[in-house]
Amino acid sequence: MTADSPHPQRILLVTGLLGAGKTTAMRALEDLGWEAVDNFPLRLLDRLLETGAGNTDTPLAIGFDTRTRGFDPRTIIDRVKGLAERQDLSITTLFLDCGSAELQRRYNETRRPHPMSEDRPAEAGIVAERELLEPLRRWADVVLTTTDFTTNDLQQAIRNHFRQDTSSRPVITVSSFGFSRGTPPLSDLVFDMRFLANPHWVDALRPLTGRDAAVGDYIRGDPAFAEAFARIRDLLLLLLPRYAEQGKAYVNIAFGCTGGKHRSVFMAEQIALALREAGFSPTLLHRNLGARAADLVERSGAGLAR
Repeated sequence: MTADSPHPQRILLVTGLLGAGKTTAMRALEDLGWEAVDNFPLRLLDRLLETGAGNTDTPLAIGFDTRTRGFDPRTIIDRVKGLAERQDLSITTLFLDCGSAELQRRYNETRRPHPMSEDRPAEAGIVAERELLEPLRRWADVVLTTTDFTTNDLQQAIRNHFRQDTSSRPVITVSSFGFSRGTPPLSDLVFDMRFLANPHWVDALRPLTGRDAAVGDYIRGDPAFAEAFARIRDLLLLLLPRYAEQGKAYVNIAFGCTGGKHRSVFMAEQIALALREAGFSPTLLHRNLGARAADLVERSGAGLAR
């Protein structure tokens, strides 16, 4: 390490049996902020590390397997052992394993021949590859067996092991909208506020919006508001950490009312405030606030809106 690079460069070597999920793992690492280089000739590893010297902020994931040029487990182990002695590098090896029967099923599904089977059944190639890779498997720091994994299971396992910032949270958007103009298509959670008393039917409140104090006081006066707000807030505080654990990058929370001017705006504002107090940083959007047709919509929906 140098004065300019106080932290060692984090390197993850990703290998394993063909069909065990290396491509999925590399994509998951890339989503986590790793620089991912797949099928890299390991004889050029020293040159790659020298090229990226000094950039310790971005971890590097290098994928390789039996198809990689110059692949030889013993040589790879010796090379990495030498690199691990460097103070400016922190090297971890991930090995992806999988049961032979499941690998055969995957090859049958994709109708792809195993690269080491030549003119024999896929089973023969899997056996040969497993024998070749056994030294790497024994030596690897982390072994993930993906036999019973779905793609999502593997992505979750990668996040659990290699997430850079365990406190990372999804990007949260809280929005208001009017049902008359359709539900926002990308909403993950939609709450209908039309059960609350409608300020539109109060002459003095009609020109105002959910951002105005008088409108807020009116909506708070509805006997259903306090309990509904508390339950929605508590539900979101329960769900948002779970979304983060599942690696969800974006969560869109939408509140709707008839015209998107009063009730949905007020609830969105209050929920966004509650989330900020809980340590989240939501973006607040009002899709239909100020729309010229809002009053007409309220009138046309009189029976429901009241």
